[in-house]
Amino acid sequence: MFSRFFVRRPVFAWVIAILIMLAGILAIRTLPVAQYPDVAPPTIKISATYTGASAETLENSVTQVIEQQLTGLDNLLYFSSTSSSDGSVSINVTFEQGTDPDTAQVQVQNKIQQAESRLPSEVQQTGVTVEKSQSNFLLIAAVYDTTDKASSSDIADWLVSNVQDPLARVEGVGSLQVFWRGIRYAHLARPGQTGVLLADAFRRAKCY
Repeated sequence: MFSRFFVRRPVFAWVIAILIMLAGILAIRTLPVAQYPDVAPPTIKISATYTGASAETLENSVTQVIEQQLTGLDNLLYFSSTSSSDGSVSINVTFEQGTDPDTAQVQVQNKIQQAESRLPSEVQQTGVTVEKSQSNFLLIAAVYDTTDKASSSDIADWLVSNVQDPLARVEGVGSLQVFWRGIRYAHLARPGQTGVLLADAFRRAKCY
């Protein structure tokens, strides 16, 4: 009965269809954030530094001590760790989807405080960092010297001294890292290229 009514009145049927589409478009703008699913489970990153220690020493005296303390966390899925030869330890603790990241961070922080007395004194002095983490970068920015006078290490030092801390204090920023690498002039296709010329070429190609 209803189908016959609209078949006989195609213009009216089109008007109803367009109104339904417009109502759907307007409704999208008013959907609460809770309606959007979390695409990735919350992850808490634990970082520590033991200057001068080998990767094996880090694994035995720092990484394993922290991992043993992480048992019993609510909604814990798994954790993975990396002990580097430069004296740095990184442990990523992943929780079940839907877990409040702030609550998970507090739980991990409490566990770390319980394990601090069993960590080496060097690690206790530098401290253990616990922060919310994501697997992907939200923003990557490239910085270079337009005069081509400063080296990569000089630029990195300037960023750490003048930019890193102010940006890290911005509300909503979880972590901020500074990467640097020099240009291998010997590997350039054409001799005589400079950093400025390369930057200009990238800019013209819109590779920035």
